[in-house]
Amino acid sequence: MSWHWRQTLALLVVIGSVCTEASFSLHMNDFIKVVKQVEDRSPGVKPIKVLKKIRRATGLNDPFIQHYLGDANSAGPPLDAGLSHYFSKAVHHRVTDNGREEGVVLTSDGTTVALGPLLLGIEARFLPKTKDRGKAQYQLTLARDLSLFFGQSSTQSRHLGPDGCWDSVTAPQVFTLSDDASLLTTAQVNGGMDGLILGKNLSAKPGRSLRLSTVLTEYYCHRLENKGLDTAPRIISQRRRDNFREMCSFQLLAREAVNSVELQRELKRLRKMNVKEKKQLSTVVKRGMKEFVHRYIECPPIIPRCMWGAEPYRGTPTNLSLPLSFMYIHHTHMPGQPCLTFQQCSADMRSMQHFHQEDRGWDDIGYSFVAGSDGYIYEGRGWHWRGAHTLGHNSIGYGISFIGDYSTTLPSQHSMGLVRDQLASCAISGGRLVANFTLQGHRQVVNTSCPGDALYNEIRGWEHFGEVEK
Repeated sequence: MSWHWRQTLALLVVIGSVCTEASFSLHMNDFIKVVKQVEDRSPGVKPIKVLKKIRRATGLNDPFIQHYLGDANSAGPPLDAGLSHYFSKAVHHRVTDNGREEGVVLTSDGTTVALGPLLLGIEARFLPKTKDRGKAQYQLTLARDLSLFFGQSSTQSRHLGPDGCWDSVTAPQVFTLSDDASLLTTAQVNGGMDGLILGKNLSAKPGRSLRLSTVLTEYYCHRLENKGLDTAPRIISQRRRDNFREMCSFQLLAREAVNSVELQRELKRLRKMNVKEKKQLSTVVKRGMKEFVHRYIECPPIIPRCMWGAEPYRGTPTNLSLPLSFMYIHHTHMPGQPCLTFQQCSADMRSMQHFHQEDRGWDDIGYSFVAGSDGYIYEGRGWHWRGAHTLGHNSIGYGISFIGDYSTTLPSQHSMGLVRDQLASCAISGGRLVANFTLQGHRQVVNTSCPGDALYNEIRGWEHFGEVEK
C-alpha cells in the first residue's frame, strides 16, 4: 500500500470516528443503529461475535466475566476506531464525582438502561445448555452487582438507586442522578432485568435465526395500539417488571449473589469464606432483597418529574404528614384520550401542569400521580407534597388520575392494575398509606362527575373502596 493510500485510510478512520460520535446520541434507537452497522459490515455474522466485539471495545472482559463468557479478544479483528469509541462511551459504566452516570442509554419508553448487564445477559444465552448457563445469566446481570451493594461498608450509602434525568429526551448525551449514588443504580437494575429477561426468552427459542439489532428493536421499540399493554406482546420493555417477576426466582438470585462473592474471592486467590462469614453474608443479602423487591417489584415504574419536563413548583411545597388514610381516584377528562407513548404522556403532563398553574393559579399540577396507558405512572406532586386534587381532602389522601375521559369507557386493565395493586401496595409497604386505607372517587367528596361514570362504577368493586360517612 502506497504512502498516499495509507494517509487516506487513516483520514477516513478519523472522519468515521468523528462522524459516529457526532451523529449518534445515547438513545437506545441510536445504539441499535450502530449495532446494525456492525452487522451490515459482516453479513451473516452471529450475535455472539457481535457481542464479543462490543465487549472487547468496551473492556467488559474482567476475570469474572471471562469465567463464564470467555476472552472477548477471541472475537477476531477489533471494530474500527469510530465504532469502538461510540461503544466505549455507551457501554462502559461508571458514576462520576459530579453525579453523572455513564454507560447508560435512554429508551423509547422513557426509562434508562445500563448496557453492560443487558449485553452480558444476552451473551450468556449462547452458552451451552448446562447449569452454568443459568448461573451465568443471574450472576452477570444482577447477582454480582447486588452482592457489591449488599456487602458495602455501613459507612457508605445503603439505599438502592437512584434514578436520574437526561439533558435531552430527543438527543440524550448526559444523564445525571437525582440523588447520591449507591453501588447499584436504577439504570443498572433495569439493564440487569432486561438482560435476564432477554437471555431467558431467547434460550427458550434456540432454533431462531437472530440478529442482535432485531432482538433489541423488538424489545425496546414496540409501538402500543389503542388498548395499550392489554393487547401488546409479552416480551417488551414496558412489561419489564412484570416479566422479571415471572421469570426470576428471588431465592435463586439471593443465592447467586452469595455465590458471586465466593467466585470473586476465588478468582482473586483469596481464602474461602468460613461457615460463619457465609451465613452472615446470606443474612445481609436476604435482608437487602426485601428492599430490592419493594422498590423494583412491589412498586410500579414511575417516570420522575424531570423526565416529563415539569416546570418548578411555585412557592414552597407543604409536606404531607405520613401515612395518609385515603386514595382519591380521578380522570383527567381533558386530555380526553389515553396516552400510549412516553412522548405523548409527557406532553399531556406538561399541558395539565400549565393549565393548573396558569389558568387555575395553583402552585403545580394538582395530582399526586398520574397513570398513562403506556405502562407507567407519572410523578405529579409525588409522595411527600400536598396536592390540589380533592378540595378539602388534600392533606389526608393522595390524588391519582388516569389520563383520558372515562365517562363511558375504562382505562386499560394494565394501567388500572398499576394503580389498584402496585401503587397502593408500594404506598403501604413504604409507610405512605395506612394498611386499611379508604379508596374513593372524586365525586364522593366533591360535586363533580369525576372520575367518570364507567371508571367510578369500576372502582366500586376495588378492595379498599369505601362509602362516604354521613
